Amino acid sequence: MLRYTLYFSGHVQGVGFRFTARRIALTYRVSGYVENLDDGRVLLVAEGEPDELDRFLGDLSDQMGRFIKSRTVARCEATGEFGTPGIDPLTVRR
Repeated sequence: MLRYTLYFSGHVQGVGFRFTARRIALTYRVSGYVENLDDGRVLLVAEGEPDELDRFLGDLSDQMGRFIKSRTVARCEATGEFGTPGIDPLTVRR
C-alpha cells in the first residue's frame, strides 16, 4: 500500500471539491482525508493500493479538473493511520 499526498491549487475552494472527493472515494478502496488550507489550496492525503489511488484520482480529475490549475503529488509507504482502505472512508476536514 502507498500514501499519496496531493496539493491542489486553482479555484478549488468553494466549489464542492472536498465533498466530491469524498463521494468519489467511497467507490474505491482508499482511506485518508481532504481539507482546505488557509492559502486557498486543498490537501488530499489518501492511502490504498496504487491502482485504486490512480483510478480514484483520475475520476476526481475528470469531475473537478476544470477547477484545478496545478497539483503536486508525493508518494510514500502507507502508515495505516486512517484505518482500512475501503472500510474506513476518506474524511472531510475543515
